[in-house]
Amino acid sequence: MIGKIPKPGKSFGGCIQYNVLKKEATILDADGIRIDKVAHIIDDFNRQRKMNPGLGQAVGHISLSWSPNDKDKLSDEIMVNIAKEYLQKMKIQDTQVLMVRHKDRDHPHIHIVYNRVNNEGKTIPDSLQRQKNIKICKELTLEHGLYIGQGKQMVNRQQLKGIDKLKYQLHDTIKAVSLKVNSMDELKQELAKHGIGMLYKYKSGTKEVQGISFSKGDYKFKGSEIDRSLSYGNLSKAIDERVQQQKQSKQQSKSLADELRQVLSKEKQQTNYLKKAPETNYLKQTIEKLNPLEKLLTAKPAEDMPDIPEQKKKKKYEQEQGQGIHR
Repeated sequence: MIGKIPKPGKSFGGCIQYNVLKKEATILDADGIRIDKVAHIIDDFNRQRKMNPGLGQAVGHISLSWSPNDKDKLSDEIMVNIAKEYLQKMKIQDTQVLMVRHKDRDHPHIHIVYNRVNNEGKTIPDSLQRQKNIKICKELTLEHGLYIGQGKQMVNRQQLKGIDKLKYQLHDTIKAVSLKVNSMDELKQELAKHGIGMLYKYKSGTKEVQGISFSKGDYKFKGSEIDRSLSYGNLSKAIDERVQQQKQSKQQSKSLADELRQVLSKEKQQTNYLKKAPETNYLKQTIEKLNPLEKLLTAKPAEDMPDIPEQKKKKKYEQEQGQGIHR
């Protein structure tokens, strides 16, 4: 659940017409006003504001939005009940209220128009509304078991306007740049290139940094107002931790490289030690002496050997007999 609070307005007419006459708009609830005609709604709001003519910006306007994941959980009645809890926690009470549902977006959302001049003619203050809004929306989201988005990554930037759009632009730029620097001073220098100013808030009479703010154009926001992660403490801590992680990673890489070199060196030494020695004539002769059987097994067949004298005589006799020569 997210609440958006624009600056208070001066014209009930313009605000009512925008909310009630929009296509598929549905009035869900009203308190202290007639809703049969748009003209009656406007007239009733203006009548009460006259009880406090010194308050120029009497038009209060808030939009409450829920995640598309909560569509099945949120009926009109449930949204009205949550909106009433929200107004009570915001101290917007005892005054005229109009609640209108719009269906021009994928996510469920309603618009609340209220009179900053309450039923007794007193002013409903708007100081610190945005800070209280964030806290109360989170409380109600948890209390009703609604979907909790994963930070600013889930927000549709294209639908943002005005100050909200600028805040998200600052958030995205500061986050991206902070991942590329090694100190807060470097961050300040790099943000200046993007037209973003970075200012420190110091403890009175000292150089101790207590806070940080960012500016662009005519607008200036505290870091924590943009996002909690952009407070001085959280931002400087994130940068320091990332720098330390990079150093540790480099040291580990160096250690692994040294270990690998040692392993390769040992393997090379072992390979040289186990290398087969070249065969020498001396070694061959020694093997032959130790293995006389090998000589016999590898000797040529008898028929290939030269004839001895007795064999010659026998062979000659056989040849003569074959030719018919008798002695």
